[in-house]
Amino acid sequence: MNLYEYPAYELSEMLKSKKISSVELTKDIIKRTEEVDGRVSAYLKTDPEMSLEAAKNADQLIASGKAESKLAGIPVGVKDNISTKGIATTCASKMLENYVPVFNATVVDKLTEAGCVISGKLNMDEFAMGSSTETSYFKKTKNPFDLSCVPGGSSGGSAAAVSCGEAVIALGSDTGGSIRQPASLCGVVGLKPTYGRVSRYGLVAFASSLDQIGSFGRCVKDVALLTDEISGHDPMDATSVNMNYPSLYDNLSSDITGLRIGIPSEYFGEGIKPEVADSVMNAVKALENKGAKVIPISLPSTKYALSAYYIIACAEASSNLARFDGVKYGYRAKDCDGLTDMYEKTRSEGFGREVKRRIMLGTFVLSSGYFDAYYKKAKLLQKRIQQEFADAFKTVDSIITPTSPSEAFKIGDKISDPLAMYAADICTVTVNIAGLPGLSVPCGYSEAGLPYGMQIIGRKFDEQTVLNLGYAHELAFGGFRRPKI
Repeated sequence: MNLYEYPAYELSEMLKSKKISSVELTKDIIKRTEEVDGRVSAYLKTDPEMSLEAAKNADQLIASGKAESKLAGIPVGVKDNISTKGIATTCASKMLENYVPVFNATVVDKLTEAGCVISGKLNMDEFAMGSSTETSYFKKTKNPFDLSCVPGGSSGGSAAAVSCGEAVIALGSDTGGSIRQPASLCGVVGLKPTYGRVSRYGLVAFASSLDQIGSFGRCVKDVALLTDEISGHDPMDATSVNMNYPSLYDNLSSDITGLRIGIPSEYFGEGIKPEVADSVMNAVKALENKGAKVIPISLPSTKYALSAYYIIACAEASSNLARFDGVKYGYRAKDCDGLTDMYEKTRSEGFGREVKRRIMLGTFVLSSGYFDAYYKKAKLLQKRIQQEFADAFKTVDSIITPTSPSEAFKIGDKISDPLAMYAADICTVTVNIAGLPGLSVPCGYSEAGLPYGMQIIGRKFDEQTVLNLGYAHELAFGGFRRPKI
C-alpha cells in the first residue's frame, strides 16, 4: 500500500519506530494530491515546500524523543475558514480572496506545536454557507466516489481530501451538519464535538452560537486522535469550557454491553430515503447483537428544527458578516461614489448569491416588527429542543439517526432550489441547536456505490460514548471503503 492509504494511528507507530519518516509520508501525500486533485478539487491552497519543511522539523522532533503527540509528523488538511498565519484564508469567497492572516487559529497552533504538517487549505462553501461545496467562489469540489456528484458541505473539501487520500486527517467546521453531512456523502468518519470543547478562536464566524471545529478521518481511531489534540480550554475563546478532557483515543473501547441506544421515530419518516433508513437500522441491529439495548424514543420538536436553525443561523450571520464592508480588510469595490456606495458595491460584488440570501434573511428576522415573530420564537424553540434531548438522555445513553436523508446528489441538482438544499441538513441541525456531540460513520452504500452515513448523538461532553459506539459499529461493518479514483 501507498503511505497515504494508511490511517493516522498506524502511521504514528511507523513514524515512532522509524519505519518511515514524516518527509517520506508528506511527499507521498503531495504526490497523491498532484495525481487526483485536478479531478477532485479538494484544495484551494497547497505549499509543498512549506509542508516539507514542517515534515523535516517533525522528523527532528521525533528523533530527539521530544515528540509528545501521537500526531507528530502526520499531514493534516485545514478547512479554509480556519486562520493560518502567512497562508491565505479565504473562506472560499471573493471577499477574502487576498486575505493572509497574521495569526493562527488556536487549533492550528495546537497542531503545529504537536509537530503536525499542514498539507494545505481545503475548499468549502462560501463562508460555510451551503451543503454541497457548490457556493465556493473558486471551484466546485467533486465526490471521490462519483465525480459527477457533490461531496456535501460546507466542509466538502475536507471530506473529499480524506476520502481519496489527499489528506490523512483534516479539520472542518460544523454549524448545522457541515462536518457530518459531507463525511456521510464521502464515506468517511466525521465528528462535531460538544459546543465549547474545541476553541473557536481563529475560526471565521458564521453563526457563533452554533459553529464548532471538528475532525475528519477514515476511521474512528483517527478522529479520536485528532479530537484529543484540538480539545481543551482556551482563554481566547469566551465560550471555551474549562474542564478535564481525558484522552478519547486511550479510552476507546468496542465493548458496548448494556449501552442504551435511542431511536427517534421523527428521523426515520418523511424525507428520509427508505434505503438510508434501512441501512441505519441494520447497523443498529448489529449493535444490538453486540450487547446494546435499543429503545424507541420521540423528539417531537424535530419537525420545527430546520426552520429554527435557519432563522438563528442567518440572524447571527447577518451580524457577523457586517464586518466585511471594504473598510478594514478584504475586497473593496472600485469607482465608488461615497462611503455608502462603497459599502453597497463591496458587499454586492464580494459576496456570492447564497451568502447574500442568508444575510438578507437574517437582517429581516432581526428587524423591528419581525424580531418577536421570528427570532424570539426560534430561540424559544431552541430551548425546547435542548430540553427534549436532555429528557431523552435520562433514559438512553446515545441516539442514532441517519446523517443525511440520501446519498450524494448530482452537481447542479439542488443549487437553484435553496429549500431543497436546506433540507439536506434535516438530520443534523438539531445537534448544533442543542450543542451536543455528533458523529457520522459509514453504514451502507447505494446500488451505484455511493455511501450512506449513520449519525450517533451523545450527551454534552460525552464524546467517549459516541466514539465507542462508532468504533463498535466500524468493527462490525468493516470500516472505510476506498473510492476508485
